[in-house]
Amino acid sequence: MKDLIKQLTEAYGPPGYEHAVRDIIKEQIGPYADKVEIDPLGNLHALKNGRNPKSSKGSGKGVKIMLAAHMDEIGLMVSHINDKGFARLTTMGGVRHETMVGNRAVFTNGVLGVINVENWLAHDRLDNSHRKLYLDFGAKNKKDVPVRVGDVAAFQRPFVDLGDAMVAKSMDDRIGCAILIETLKQLEQTPHEVHFVFTVQEEVGTRGATTAAYKVRPDVSIAIDVTDSGDVPERKHFEVKMGDGPAIKVMDWGMLAHPGLRKWMVDTATKNKIPHQIEVLTFGTTDARAMQLAGEGSAAGAISIPCRHVHTPSEMVSYSDTQNAVKLLLAMLSGPAKLDG
Repeated sequence: MKDLIKQLTEAYGPPGYEHAVRDIIKEQIGPYADKVEIDPLGNLHALKNGRNPKSSKGSGKGVKIMLAAHMDEIGLMVSHINDKGFARLTTMGGVRHETMVGNRAVFTNGVLGVINVENWLAHDRLDNSHRKLYLDFGAKNKKDVPVRVGDVAAFQRPFVDLGDAMVAKSMDDRIGCAILIETLKQLEQTPHEVHFVFTVQEEVGTRGATTAAYKVRPDVSIAIDVTDSGDVPERKHFEVKMGDGPAIKVMDWGMLAHPGLRKWMVDTATKNKIPHQIEVLTFGTTDARAMQLAGEGSAAGAISIPCRHVHTPSEMVSYSDTQNAVKLLLAMLSGPAKLDG
């Protein structure tokens, strides 16, 4: 999967501009899906028909399952250009200003800018807000600036393979996209109607998952996304660790996981000897929140990949966690749904 992960993470795809990522995924999944379509907002839907699926929650038979991973990454937008040729910026998603200084931003048209902050040599530089950040294009004046107000950028960083650890600018959530692609490729038979949905604009409010869930109206919905990792210096009171297996979410800021679905995940992982962890996250949320609340609602949950340095240009995940997430999804989808709490 590493070649696919490299291709996905290096692709350009801030919120609303996911088309390059979507093109890669569409090419990968075409031969394996029974139906592929793109909805008006830009979500990519891939359907895998099961054997006589029925939409009947908790029946133990085939149900309609929506799996979601978002294609977008955190990004930047130009908000002002001054007469000296420097651009002010605003953020698209949870960009942390202290991680931006000295980084490079690449725009839709391929133009590259360097990010810095006012009074860089001042002692309080890390206390500055986004309002004090600027983009430098090497321009002499406003006329020479190669971008305009409203233009969108993403960070520029290559994928790095460190063995089991992998580093890239957009593991959040291209690693989830890779997991869904690989699951679809390996899923030979299922009793369920499975919708693999690659969503847009998650980083700015789970917008793609909201409309996609209204379209699909799933019985069961599972987000595949990253979560924090509790094994870095000074990170306290968080049990999840990179390399110890995918994390089965109990709750986050926006969602309480369905108890029956959570038990189905844990029991499946235990039965198949798949390493796994339990996640209780007190901040952030995923596409699962949107899917849980769409229409009449669904039994929602999430499988999370522990990620160090989330929402920075150097996000790190474990390859073994990625592979075990695929194994867990395949084991779940290959048998009946068990949603009894």
